[in-house]
Amino acid sequence: MKVLIVLTSHDRLGDTGKKTGFWLEELAAPYRRFIEAGHDITLASPAGGRPPLDPKSNEPGFQTDDTHWFEANAEATAALANTVRLDSVSADDYDTVFYPGGHGPLWDLAEDPASVRLIESTLRSGKPVALVCHAPGVLRHVTAEDGTPLVRGRRVTGFTNTEEAAVELVDVVPFLVEDELIGLGGDYSKGADWGSYVVEDGLLITGQNPASSAEAADALIARFAG
Repeated sequence: MKVLIVLTSHDRLGDTGKKTGFWLEELAAPYRRFIEAGHDITLASPAGGRPPLDPKSNEPGFQTDDTHWFEANAEATAALANTVRLDSVSADDYDTVFYPGGHGPLWDLAEDPASVRLIESTLRSGKPVALVCHAPGVLRHVTAEDGTPLVRGRRVTGFTNTEEAAVELVDVVPFLVEDELIGLGGDYSKGADWGSYVVEDGLLITGQNPASSAEAADALIARFAG
């Protein structure tokens, strides 16, 4: 299986003066599972090169066995330092696409035409797409073949309003993922804050938060098992 993982290039947390980017666990946990399952991985981002890491995600309290594994893996860290430009990739070259979150995607990937095309092309080719935490917000401009919002009438999840409130960024982010998915007509559901919760609806897989990233990756891998 050839997996494309799409990361943000956005590093500014609104007007706060603080840094953001992708959330390390949401890359590390899926990356490790894809590698251990024997799959090939390509990393992409809008700007290419090294994408910004949300520094908070690498604080001791947020580190996991998977993040330690990732940072000790020379192949993984080399791939992260040299992501390809998102507008240079084709959905035809991959079997599936995975979007880690972090707050960064709400600013760039959610508005990126290349990302919209990639998701639409992948799904319309009968291949699955998974997005976790804030990344389901990237679906805001993605449409079904009839031109309606992709998430309309579909079961989805994503970072909750209460989780956003807990990190005190409700008034900083450009939109709330939960509100956006509901506003687009999605059949939104959620589990307990900070617990793993993954929803599958056909080819679309969404996870609620960082803890959901491994389960979302496992769901993708299961599609290609056997």
